[in-house]
Amino acid sequence: MKIDIGTLIMDGDKFGVVRNVIVAGTWSEEPLFNWTTSYEIAYFDGTVCIMTENSFHRLMEIGKIEVLA
Repeated sequence: MKIDIGTLIMDGDKFGVVRNVIVAGTWSEEPLFNWTTSYEIAYFDGTVCIMTENSFHRLMEIGKIEVLA
């Protein structure tokens, strides 16, 4: 599932919105360039979280995060 800016989520009992998608790359030997994606999530209680794409999808798989829209 593709997660974009504006995606609404329920993270446990907290309602939030993805407000930024952060794509960063690092130079390495194999493969030559390695991309990492993270999401900046703003919760309606005022807290903010930066979560890697792998963590986000793992939490979706176990039902801790639900994508609402």
